[in-house]
Amino acid sequence: MSEGLVISDISLSQAWDVRSGKCTHTLSGHLGEISSTQFNFTNDLCISGSIDRTCKVWDMQSGKCVNTLIGHEDEILDVSFNATGSKIVTASADGTSRIFNTATGACESIFIGHEGEISKVCFNQQSTHVLTASSDKTARLWALETGECLQVLEGHTDEIFSCAFNYEGDTIITGSKDNTCRVWKH
Repeated sequence: MSEGLVISDISLSQAWDVRSGKCTHTLSGHLGEISSTQFNFTNDLCISGSIDRTCKVWDMQSGKCVNTLIGHEDEILDVSFNATGSKIVTASADGTSRIFNTATGACESIFIGHEGEISKVCFNQQSTHVLTASSDKTARLWALETGECLQVLEGHTDEIFSCAFNYEGDTIITGSKDNTCRVWKH
């Protein structure tokens, strides 16, 4: 089945078979609007982040919530799996990013350092680093294993809404409300 996910303006998501155009699951359980969703690489799980301050892990065979990840003090703005699907990273308006173990739901790390909300987050392909983008006009590069902030990327003059690694993980791109993209080597 080839599925797509739709974020709803109410507290549910819907999974659709893109070939048939039919809804395969309605994922209901959040108490607030859903801000971000993503499938894992094997498409057997998906995650959703919400303004209710939780991230839910969904089994795509059954459409059931298998875990609710908690700990943020404000809304979750972005969620992402690492390449293997074993880790989940969340970005929050509370200015922190958290790493969760997908299987257990345990919070393994909290990245603290931004002075504003974190709007975007991602892993590098190798699952060794995490990148966060913030309203404080910086992006930060974090070591997944230690939780250490390795680099603060400064230069944008307004909020950063987008960030990504290249496939090799040695180049970063950020996109900002200042109408620029910046490319960074690390």
